[in-house]
Amino acid sequence: MAGRNANGEGTVYKRKDGRWEAAAYLPTVSGRTRRLRVYGRTRKDARDRLTAATAHVQAGQPIADKTWRLDRYLDHWLTVEKRRPLTMRRHESMVRLYLKPRLGRYQLEQLSVQIVQAFINQLEHDEVPLPTIHQARKVLSSALTYALRQEIIFRNAARLVEMPRYKPKEADHWSADELSRFLGAAKSDPLYPAFALLALYGLRRGEVLGIRWRDVDFDHDVLHIRQQIQRIDGKLQQVELKTDTSVRDEPLLAVARTALVQQRSTQTAHRTTAGDSWRGCSTGDELVFTTRFGTPVESRNLYRSFLRICAANGLRTITIHGLRHTNATTQKSLQVHDRDISAILGHGDVRTTGIYEHVDMDSKRTALEKVQQRLFAGNLGYTRERCRQTSPSALDFVVKNTISFFGGSSQTRTGDTRLFRESGATLEEQLTSIEVEGRRRIFLQKLGCIAVHLAVKDQPPTVPVTSSWRDIELPDRSTKDAA
Repeated sequence: MAGRNANGEGTVYKRKDGRWEAAAYLPTVSGRTRRLRVYGRTRKDARDRLTAATAHVQAGQPIADKTWRLDRYLDHWLTVEKRRPLTMRRHESMVRLYLKPRLGRYQLEQLSVQIVQAFINQLEHDEVPLPTIHQARKVLSSALTYALRQEIIFRNAARLVEMPRYKPKEADHWSADELSRFLGAAKSDPLYPAFALLALYGLRRGEVLGIRWRDVDFDHDVLHIRQQIQRIDGKLQQVELKTDTSVRDEPLLAVARTALVQQRSTQTAHRTTAGDSWRGCSTGDELVFTTRFGTPVESRNLYRSFLRICAANGLRTITIHGLRHTNATTQKSLQVHDRDISAILGHGDVRTTGIYEHVDMDSKRTALEKVQQRLFAGNLGYTRERCRQTSPSALDFVVKNTISFFGGSSQTRTGDTRLFRESGATLEEQLTSIEVEGRRRIFLQKLGCIAVHLAVKDQPPTVPVTSSWRDIELPDRSTKDAA
């Protein structure tokens, strides 16, 4: 008869449905004790799973206080997640449309890399857009990271899956000339001051519409970026900025000051005309950009004005966010340091700023011209200097007597290939021909050096230029070798 299990070893028994169940009391992350139940098709399977759970506890990984199914856990995570409203809305849609229908039935502890990989592969097979697949995986990874911090699980399976390759489309943007054309055409538009700030500082739409008069310091020439306008639950609201680094101060330049003074005059006229219908406030908390009745400007209306100006002036259509890319690219072309561009745009990471800096043909040309100047300026400068110092007659002398050595349009330089052609000459005759050719070239090189020396001194050469190298008496090789 088998002995009874020791205290803490747990029990293993067969259920009425045919499965085997193993159970034991184990400590939880909160310091309490919970009865853990695991199941298997055989007694050994159930025992092995319980043993593995016990080993994790002994290794310092206590079990969770509660067993979660993924669908219930995701609902719980959405209630405790601290995100901005629009981010919460995006996460909720990913959970509702993709995560819960396809993965919700799994236990949180059982969510393996293989299960998540199969989920990603199925989304790709169903032709779900790649940006959506990456977003769904990002949301799942964020939820599992929270579970990891709560010690509910001990591995984030979403981080280990292999994702389909996806390269985001490069954002459309304007050149500096196109942006200048737009600003010139927009001067008569009531929202020109907003467009001027967007172009100058690379602000986001919500940021420029969220500027209050108390954020504008005319005395110290500083523009404070502190909040943004977003439509949440069908209502325009003043909310915090996208990131902590988005809270920033910008210098109030002359163009921005003029635009804001113009906007203040326009708003004062609107307030006078509206009278009792004015729904803004008269304190410093009032927004800089408001409608004729003092309400916040809808970002879609700002975009409609933007599109109308583009269409009326034949400008290539981009998004308003493309102005932010244009600003970053313009700063890059002006060789502003990446750290400064990042601070102006309110980015927390310089790598994010790199996404906004685009490279065009003019940028490449400018960069390569600098490389050309650095690598080849010495050689080109030497040639130009020699040409300036050499008189025309002396230069003609140099050209006439050295072109056969350096090569020219007559392909004299390629004459060496004749040495490799098959001919009827014997080996001794070929070697003799090579020696004669070498001596001829040595003579021409010496002649060229003399010509350059005389040309620099601007004196007529004393060496007859019509002389043939054959007329020069070469030293006897046998005598030289003997010496």
